[in-house]
Amino acid sequence: MNHKNRNPHQFHIPVMGLGYTVDSPLKVARFGISSVVSIMEDELIEQMRKVYSQKLNLPFTIIDQGSKDARAKRITAYLDLLDDIIQGQIKELKEQPFGEGKEVDQYFEMLPSSHWLSIMYNKMKTAGPEDRVLWQKLLRRSITPGSVDVNIMTKVDKLSYDENGQPLPREFSDGLAALRGFAQSKLNASVVFSAGLNPALFSYTATFGDFFPDKNGDIKKKIILKVSDFRSALIQGKFLAKKGLWVSEFRVESGLNCGGHAFATDGMLMGPILEEFKTKREELSNTLWDLCKEVWNNEGKQIPQFPLNPKITAQGGIGNSMEQQFLLDYYSLDGTGWGSPFLMVPEATSVDNETLQKLVDAKKEDFYLSHASPLGVPFNNLRTSSAEKQRKERIAKNRPGSPCYKKVLSSNTEFTDQPICTASRQYQHLKLKQLKKDLGDNDQFQEKANQIMEKDCLCEGLGAPALLANGTQPPRNLNAVTICPGPNLAYFKGIYSLKEMVDHIYGKANLKLDPQRPQMFIKELQLYVDYFKKEVQKYVVEQSPKLESYLDRFRNNLLDGMQYYQELFAGQKDGFQALTTQLKNELTRIQKELEAPNMAV
Repeated sequence: MNHKNRNPHQFHIPVMGLGYTVDSPLKVARFGISSVVSIMEDELIEQMRKVYSQKLNLPFTIIDQGSKDARAKRITAYLDLLDDIIQGQIKELKEQPFGEGKEVDQYFEMLPSSHWLSIMYNKMKTAGPEDRVLWQKLLRRSITPGSVDVNIMTKVDKLSYDENGQPLPREFSDGLAALRGFAQSKLNASVVFSAGLNPALFSYTATFGDFFPDKNGDIKKKIILKVSDFRSALIQGKFLAKKGLWVSEFRVESGLNCGGHAFATDGMLMGPILEEFKTKREELSNTLWDLCKEVWNNEGKQIPQFPLNPKITAQGGIGNSMEQQFLLDYYSLDGTGWGSPFLMVPEATSVDNETLQKLVDAKKEDFYLSHASPLGVPFNNLRTSSAEKQRKERIAKNRPGSPCYKKVLSSNTEFTDQPICTASRQYQHLKLKQLKKDLGDNDQFQEKANQIMEKDCLCEGLGAPALLANGTQPPRNLNAVTICPGPNLAYFKGIYSLKEMVDHIYGKANLKLDPQRPQMFIKELQLYVDYFKKEVQKYVVEQSPKLESYLDRFRNNLLDGMQYYQELFAGQKDGFQALTTQLKNELTRIQKELEAPNMAV
């Protein structure tokens, strides 16, 4: 799809799990909404290519897992299929007559009221017959699909092995093969790198010409970095820039008020982090531009006629139009990410009916930060999910752990030469056997055993819902679903249409959320205070100087963040009057809690 990415919306739908947004572009791109597809699990991607090929009566030839470079080829084939289908959707949209209930009308009705296309659309509706035809022609020509972006979690990059158990060259590792699959696709889109710096992966990106700009500054394959703070953005951005790779966007994500894996900061809060991006934005842009330009000069590459500027966006816990607009206006952001609320929108994401109902029925305490991920990173989870039920049933049958077919998160070599997954039945059997031998059958053993058995298979659980939602049975009847919503979803209690959610984002309508929902910055602060309490309890047991230093830094950052919010809220007027007192009271309560004797280290 050789269009420039000029999608008209002020938000995007971030990646969610392996399967929840794997086909989101087919649902929302024709309305100008960008979304992100995980390309980390090529077996699921191949299954989804088959699902949609059959749905649309398109030819399908399987790419066998044992064939050469199968992972990259599967990813390329699926992304090309998405591109072809969306091109067809856009063609149909442009040919569709305008009229109430038509998708072409919905395209313009969902835009922000201030967008020039929305204004033009409203003029068209009240124009006379001749002018109306002219307006409609102009509107049709202005329809632009949302971007089909892809996500690569940089920590998921295990080596691959041949049939003799010998490691394949580095370019066949999971991360590099996934990148190659995207790079060789037809998409004009972005790769979102999340979870930190991966030198091999970032360096490999520079071997593909599509990641470099032309003289007009256009880049066919763009780079987006998901980051937790300014320092991380600068370090990763400079690493890429020294290879001539320009970062087109930095997506600042809350450390704890988000879905999926949670990468907690040292108590640094979203508001102060965004403030630093606001004040140092020009410095960031100039630093990266100078580094890139030097590389382009030395390598004889084209240099854009005008300096490029990275976009800055934010995501994690946004829940209403006032928060949306405040982020855009006060921090001068280019857009936002709305993730978990879209799990309640079947027109946008793929959630099976059973899990969707569990989300509707869930209580606040059912959303929690778990240790289920084999990556060893805290993972947002739902206590009532079918995967949690299955995990507990396996333990009750004295068969803890999961059968490991996909091996995407295999990284442990404690007992084996080739890495295995800590959620696998093989690893948990070996580890529990070792523990019992070392500790005997006592309380200490049980505590450590529970920690081991909390790990669960995310490869199957996060992919199953996409197949189930599309009426397809997952392979090997592994139907249990893992879902990873952010804490914000506890306050959304309904199933919504795409238009209802988009109108809610832009303030054209208001979904009835739980009235107890805290403002997004306050909610994140509450999550960090709870996280800090747990870290303090670790210190009580360990008494480690390193942990003490970490906790001091964490606590000071929290106190600095609260002082920042006190000043920020005091200076706001429009729409904040009703919240100011509530916010101040909550900040005062939390501050007292942090200064209590039992919180000292």
